[in-house]
Amino acid sequence: MEDTKREIERKYEATDTSAVPDLTGIRGVAAVRDEGVMALDAVYYDTPDLRLAADSLTLRRRTGGSDAGWHLKLPVAPGIRDEIRAPLTETLPPSLARLLRSRVRHEDVVPVVRLHSRRDVRHLLDENGTLLAEFSLDTVRAERLAGGGGQAAWSEIEVELADDADEAVLDAVEKHLKKAGVHPTDSPSKLARALAETGGGPAPAPAPATGTAGAAVLAYVREQIDAIVAYDPAVRRDLPDAVHKMRVATRRLRSAFKTYRKVLDRNVTDPIGDELKWLAGELGVARDEEVLQERLAARLDALPDTLRLGPVHARLRVRGISRAEEARRTALAALDSDRHLALLDRLAALLADPPLRKAAAHDAPEVLARAALKDFDRLARRIDRALTLDPGPDRDLALHEARKAAKRARYAGEAARPTLGKPAKRFTRRVKDVQSCLGDHQDGVVTREALRDLAVQAHAAGESAFTWGVLYGREAAAGEARQRELPELWERASAPEIRAALSH
Repeated sequence: MEDTKREIERKYEATDTSAVPDLTGIRGVAAVRDEGVMALDAVYYDTPDLRLAADSLTLRRRTGGSDAGWHLKLPVAPGIRDEIRAPLTETLPPSLARLLRSRVRHEDVVPVVRLHSRRDVRHLLDENGTLLAEFSLDTVRAERLAGGGGQAAWSEIEVELADDADEAVLDAVEKHLKKAGVHPTDSPSKLARALAETGGGPAPAPAPATGTAGAAVLAYVREQIDAIVAYDPAVRRDLPDAVHKMRVATRRLRSAFKTYRKVLDRNVTDPIGDELKWLAGELGVARDEEVLQERLAARLDALPDTLRLGPVHARLRVRGISRAEEARRTALAALDSDRHLALLDRLAALLADPPLRKAAAHDAPEVLARAALKDFDRLARRIDRALTLDPGPDRDLALHEARKAAKRARYAGEAARPTLGKPAKRFTRRVKDVQSCLGDHQDGVVTREALRDLAVQAHAAGESAFTWGVLYGREAAAGEARQRELPELWERASAPEIRAALSH
């Protein structure tokens, strides 16, 4: 069974390998306890082309020390990683292999580097004897196992923050070390340094082209593909908002394929777009249920006690648990499928050999502005149609279609921001206001359907359906209010100066 630890640490060049630097006098540190010296033997794994290292991931099998086993480190922020640990087995545990799937795809991971380390450890304690940080002086010998036979040796200092300790401790230690002439290392990890000094690390990404529409669109496309790959393990780990962010990336990418059909050949992108739609749909089961459950709970909590009749909270919890479990199974089945793996292969192939059309060579500002305005005109047609309909199911459906168009126009604005700057930012903000209004209205439509189902279930169980009826009425009133807001929001979004600024 694997466990996860948030690793917050800083690394420094060791200027003197004969002894641990003086650690007395660090602000907030009352005592320094010698934990002795340990020998560590770690074999690092990667694909032959070092895909994990290219994405700053580390996979190792380590013996020695108190945490022997398999360790997978995933970047969170500079100096912060999540370390996922699994027991010491001969082969890679399946739980870790699944977390690597979106990056390695069909490739096997193989041993690439072996590190032998002599670690001299000190614990930094506060006045109550509570651990603040672990200070280590590591003497390292590296041996390249694949991609060359080089060797290297160095010493470094590593300071890792204890669980629940304040990061100010690391600042105090760093200040103390700098006064002693010890400075941060340039290498982000032992593996990165070992690769660099024993035969070279992963091939650097080619410098992106600039100025053309193709370069601008491909930069946006790459950003979304990278997000899909990165959020795959986050969804598997059930991290907060991971499903939502991965789903948004699939939608942005699919939208970009449609918006920039004059830049990217649709004969290539349309089939990929169909697969992105499938993936978003499979992920959407979990995300839509999460949003709906949160909305229902908030509406229920906002009611006075006198309007909450029967076991309404219990019924809502049961509904949420059963549906959330089913939705998560659906999402994980999609990520584990051959279909998802084939989609990742196609996305990688698209980046390796982009299907650019003639318009890709044109200046980016003109092409991106024209594409965004075209999507905006599409939104205008749908808004105008929806506002001509009488309230009811037909209008609800038309507003939902307008919401989809608003989302596509917003994504077009976002993609254009690096090129067009403030005009695209303003355009995006105004369209987002419209999209939010339409989205809240659609959420209300879905919520009313769920409330009706809850009322039917309560009645069938002999419970009062009164509370669900009250909430249904409130949702209907909220939906009408959102519809009344729409014309003003749309007038602001469609102001002539917004279009004029974007097209110049």
